[in-house]
Amino acid sequence: MSACVPTRATDSNANVHRTKRVHPPHSPPPPSPRRFRIAGADVSASIAVFLIALPLSLGIALATGAPLQAGLVAAAAGGLVAGLLGGCPLQVSGPAAGLTVVTADLIHRYGWRTTCAVTVLAGLAQLALGCVRVARTALAVSPAIVHGMLAGIGVTIAVAQLHIVLGGTPQSSVLANLRALPAQLADLHPADVAMSVLTLTLLLLWPRVPGRLGHLMRKIPAALIAVAGATLTASLTGLSLAKVDLPSWSSHALAGLPEGPVLGIAAAVLTTTLVCSVQSLLGAVAVDKLVAGQPGLSARVGRSDLNRELLGQGAANVVSGVLGGLPVAGVAVRSSANVQAGAVSRNSTMLHGVLVVVAALLMVPVLELIPLASLAALVMAVGIQMVSLHHIRTVTRHREVLVYAVTTLGVVFLGVLEGVLLGVTVAVAVALNRLAHTRITHDEKEGVHHVHVRGQLTFLAVPRLSRTLHLVPQGTHVVVELDGSFMDHAAYESLQDWQNAHTARGGSAELTGRRTGVRVTEPDHTGGEATPADTTTGTTSVTGTGTTAEAPARTTANAPTGDPTAPTGGPTTSTACRCHPWTPWRNHQCDTPQSAPPSGHPGEPTDRPAPGTATPGDTGTGTGTDTRPGTGKDTGTGPHPGIGTKPGTTPGPGGHQLARGISAFQRNTAPLVRGELARLAKEGQRPSQLFLTCADSRLVTSMITSSGPGDLFVVRNVGNLVPPPGEESGDDSVAAAIEYAVDVLRVRSITVCGHSGCGAMQALLNSEPGGAQTPLKRWLRNGVPSLERMADDGRPWARLTARAPADAVEQLCLTNVVQQLEHLRGHESVARALREGALELHGMYFHVGEAQAYLLTEEDGEQLFDEVGVADLSA
Repeated sequence: MSACVPTRATDSNANVHRTKRVHPPHSPPPPSPRRFRIAGADVSASIAVFLIALPLSLGIALATGAPLQAGLVAAAAGGLVAGLLGGCPLQVSGPAAGLTVVTADLIHRYGWRTTCAVTVLAGLAQLALGCVRVARTALAVSPAIVHGMLAGIGVTIAVAQLHIVLGGTPQSSVLANLRALPAQLADLHPADVAMSVLTLTLLLLWPRVPGRLGHLMRKIPAALIAVAGATLTASLTGLSLAKVDLPSWSSHALAGLPEGPVLGIAAAVLTTTLVCSVQSLLGAVAVDKLVAGQPGLSARVGRSDLNRELLGQGAANVVSGVLGGLPVAGVAVRSSANVQAGAVSRNSTMLHGVLVVVAALLMVPVLELIPLASLAALVMAVGIQMVSLHHIRTVTRHREVLVYAVTTLGVVFLGVLEGVLLGVTVAVAVALNRLAHTRITHDEKEGVHHVHVRGQLTFLAVPRLSRTLHLVPQGTHVVVELDGSFMDHAAYESLQDWQNAHTARGGSAELTGRRTGVRVTEPDHTGGEATPADTTTGTTSVTGTGTTAEAPARTTANAPTGDPTAPTGGPTTSTACRCHPWTPWRNHQCDTPQSAPPSGHPGEPTDRPAPGTATPGDTGTGTGTDTRPGTGKDTGTGPHPGIGTKPGTTPGPGGHQLARGISAFQRNTAPLVRGELARLAKEGQRPSQLFLTCADSRLVTSMITSSGPGDLFVVRNVGNLVPPPGEESGDDSVAAAIEYAVDVLRVRSITVCGHSGCGAMQALLNSEPGGAQTPLKRWLRNGVPSLERMADDGRPWARLTARAPADAVEQLCLTNVVQQLEHLRGHESVARALREGALELHGMYFHVGEAQAYLLTEEDGEQLFDEVGVADLSA
């Protein structure tokens, strides 16, 4: 078996055959001839986006009171200019509902030509901001302010368009529209109401059609179906109602010189620039998150360049304003539709702009059949959706409801700029209040005194903290729980002075931080001054006798890895143990040797810390004396204070390591994840991916995929093998997991992940025919097709795009991922899900030594593993 593989690697003819595809190591890949090609996915995605953009552009123009052609001009400028120059390839720009209120106010105050001039000036301001590279600073605005701004704009749009839906004319403000609503309800126009109701009904029901028919129908945008249905009905029934009126392009009004007070024009430019920029940049970040959810797409598209996106939006606004179009911004609805439709490059955005131009020139007779009430109903629905319940729940969870509500009401009743400024003011006031407001409580439970500090611990809270701490009786055990993320120097010194004094009088103090980042340190047991640690997780427990009862997991954030940071309070300081919380990943064991005396006196081995010495990253490794009330006195080497070992028994190294890890989890991690795990326990698991990888201990799936509880359904085995269906291998566990994941859990993707230095692949290469059939050999038979695939000259090798495979083992690892994906497609449940379009398959290779992931793509019949860079991750 193995004889054929080295021949593949050393045969000169084979090398000549492969020279065209694999370049020498440490050299850039050979340049390919540049050809302009448009992927079929981009064409189909551009059509889907165009069908959404056309009615929305007309509807937004109608809502602002601008010429209807202005919406088409903005859509074309957004698609062609922002699509070409922007830094987010898959974001679709055009007239946005978030700009409706701003634009309508400008038209009402200064007229259409001045509004176009303001759009041009706003575009120039965006170009200037992009040149000075300040795009990231826009993301510093609180999400509660942004969501509140959008909600306020949505309410304003919905209230105004309700008048058109009822057959009337909207007023200039929300209050005026609300006052005029009773009279409008008394004077209904049945034809307009009927078309509006039909539009809203189709818009609501179209995405909810069940079954395979519904899956096919949902490929046509609901907005297009709603407007088309109302248009067809109005034409067939001959209803008398207002319809779209597109004047000749020869009479289209272009931008003129701004006319009006300088301060008013400047405020208008500032408002337009702010809304356009923030909405576009947040939209780019949202698109990055959508792209990151599709591994194959994220490797191809990459992360957005926000400064370039700002430049692209500025250029689009300049072009749109000069040509008499509405202001342009990134639009979430069209952008998400673009990603979901399968777009792979900026060509889809630009093609949608071309289609808008074609429609504006050639489809005028068709567009003029659309009832205005139908467009108003469509825009009203968009406005209602801008008041997102998800956003409300999010700001509620983060205790920012006040900021959200004030911003929303400010935008509704005062204006966009005024509402945003009011929201910023309230956000700053709330932040200062949280920083200054600290709640300190003291109670006693079963002889243990608990001091709970809620909030940030600053110098303002030092007097109250000191008063509370001095109420604690001397000689008692105290638990001080710091439920905050910040402690200034004054509070730190006050807390440490009290702790030193309390322990000196025979008491014990335990400082705990419920959140990471709380600065907690233990005092110097020799009476010296304690040294603060930058970052502490875990707890510090100190007894009056100077014996460490519980050592903290303490690390210094800016110190080099491995630097000891423990205080030196015992007779000797251990330098052999320098563990950190990530110790298990580093394959670094710090267990106590069986022959090491437990006392830690000078001259004895120092493989573990001496009593009174805290060790970073380990908890309870020293000899502990627990003198807490109600627990008695228990001296031992157990992993937790007060938990010793039975006389005559000695726990092994593995037991210490396991117990220490569990203890650290229960203390540090369990309080943080308990709520989420409780939710998962109640709702059941709903993973989105099946991740099939090797059992190698160096592969930490949650680390390399940045996933958490409930995200991945993981199957691990030797060699990440997928036995082909129907094979009598005597092991159906993998097939059972696949069937359960696809048919029961309804996962949306399956990833087969191989890795460098795989022992199973090495065993395959070194295996010889014959010999005893051990369980391992029988299992590895599922990898034989990978060997045969690699030895087949008629098939191209799977390879890395950045370099040639390092050796035959790495080549087999890559080939094995491709082969196991073929085995996966043979399973009935997988094949059925693939046919229905409900499942995606992905191949992945992880190089352990480089900490580098590669995702499988296919180009011109070749399987290529493309490197995933930092720029591909979501913001």
